[in-house]
Amino acid sequence: MKNIRNFCVIAHIDHGKSTLSDRLLEETQTISERNMTNQALDDMDLERERGITIKSHAIQMYYKHTDGETYTYNLIDTPGHVDFSYEVSRSIAACEGALLIVDASQGVQAQTISNLYLAIGHDLEIIPVLNKVDMESAMIDEMSDQIIDLLGCDKEDIVLASGKTGLGVDNILAAVVDRIPAPKGDPEAPLQALIFDSVFNQFRGVIAYFRILNGTLKKNDQIRFVNTGGEYGADEIGVLQLDQVPKDELGAGNVGYVITGIKESKEVKVGDTITLRDNPCEEGIHGFEDVKPMVFAGIYPIDNDDFEDLRDSLEKLQLNDASLVYEPESSVALGFGFRCGFLGMLHLEIIQERLSREFDQEVITTVPNVSYVAYTKKQDRLVINTPNDLPDPSSIDRVEEPYIKAQIITMPEYIGSIMTLAMDKRGILTNQNYLTTDRVELTFEMPLAEIVFDFYDRLKSISRGYASFDYVMIDYRASELVKLDIKLNGDSVDALSSLVHKTKAASFGRQICKRLKELLPRQQFLIAIQAAVGAKIIARETISALRKDVTAKCYGGDITRKRKLLEKQKKGKKKMRQIGSVQVPQKAFLEVLKLNEG
Repeated sequence: MKNIRNFCVIAHIDHGKSTLSDRLLEETQTISERNMTNQALDDMDLERERGITIKSHAIQMYYKHTDGETYTYNLIDTPGHVDFSYEVSRSIAACEGALLIVDASQGVQAQTISNLYLAIGHDLEIIPVLNKVDMESAMIDEMSDQIIDLLGCDKEDIVLASGKTGLGVDNILAAVVDRIPAPKGDPEAPLQALIFDSVFNQFRGVIAYFRILNGTLKKNDQIRFVNTGGEYGADEIGVLQLDQVPKDELGAGNVGYVITGIKESKEVKVGDTITLRDNPCEEGIHGFEDVKPMVFAGIYPIDNDDFEDLRDSLEKLQLNDASLVYEPESSVALGFGFRCGFLGMLHLEIIQERLSREFDQEVITTVPNVSYVAYTKKQDRLVINTPNDLPDPSSIDRVEEPYIKAQIITMPEYIGSIMTLAMDKRGILTNQNYLTTDRVELTFEMPLAEIVFDFYDRLKSISRGYASFDYVMIDYRASELVKLDIKLNGDSVDALSSLVHKTKAASFGRQICKRLKELLPRQQFLIAIQAAVGAKIIARETISALRKDVTAKCYGGDITRKRKLLEKQKKGKKKMRQIGSVQVPQKAFLEVLKLNEG
């Protein structure tokens, strides 16, 4: 055990984690030159296309230190985007140390601080690494001062490196041995292993990734999952290199995988404890906290016959992404589907994309919203996940919405425009702190619902990409919220309902009505598109009817002939409108959501 080191790589998005991980793999010759690709640990096409890490990835390396000993490194590369912070928290729970990577040209960003606090909360040893020092725009002294202010370390503790050229990689590998402690644990104690991730293989079933805290696991042992109570045989155990490498035995402190032949995804829970059936541990490991979804949206199959396939796809996806939460629901307009909880809008977008690519499931997503709490006049507490859950307004005492503490780090010249954006989103400035002469940290309290759609994109555009953003939930506060219904010829379309703040209802309603007018095909009858709050109509657009020229055959004669034909047509249109129903095409549901991107 003294020769094992478990550590993860944490940083803000785009600070070079994956590139630096590639150099570590090369230096330790874990991957041959022939098999080496950029972002070697990112195994999804989607990750490579977008240049972001979505899943954390574990890999084992072997390093020969200058003291002549060979050390086993278990490295976990983590995502940097705020929407995937749950992946980071799970990786941190399986480690003793962390490489904190900071870009030498961008410096400490909001997500850097957020991930650092997560690591410190788990008592991890932090090794600061200043990356991209070979770039012309690198400001090594200034950025080193920022790291010293943040960590309280000495300048000599900071490792200067470049993921592109491989500079300083040997220093990082040496620092891991010298500074990160070996794992503690008793190999003779009853088995206690934490599941920190899992994947689904269509041939072999569920593969669980674990970190052994105490005890030893051998091939063909009978194991038990403490929380779910399931008992299985460990058909294959091994360590994670670029491919899975089977082993006969894994001891305390090690990271590995186990295949038990489980085909049901709900049998394996991330955060569960693995122990032996015949010699169980006394209690399960207190893993990481449960995931708290921030954004909710309905996901429906385009064809209702695909409902069961969509359920299977979501089950398998949840194995690979433990932060996805879902439950069945139905809608008048869209049929049967699922109410899903996501960590943010990027997470929602990635899940949609993965359903399409990996499972061939084309889906419709309803208007995303957050979870509210309503109190009735009898003080009953109701959780409102969809606008349709909201009871009759006359029985409600108050509705509370979730508030967040948003932390924005930016350059001083963008403070004005960022404050305007935050105030527009009902934000309250609580703190302004100059980290250095050219970097300022702004702290706002604002409703979560206001940042769900386009806040991050607009923040990036007004600050030319220089502002970084992170947030944490703080509490629920009473708010003047109203349910906005969209009606087509008087009939409400439940999939387009949303809960909005009273002051924004009119402008949001007008936007949706205008958008629907562009998207809905014209019918043989007039269509009224209305936005309503309760019985009050606050916005309206009209799509005129398609009309045949019934007077074309009248080439002369009395005007009354033409009038008679037009009156007959008018009656027909009126009758058609009473019995006709407006079909909203699938494309319209997808396009209406995009109005928030503008």
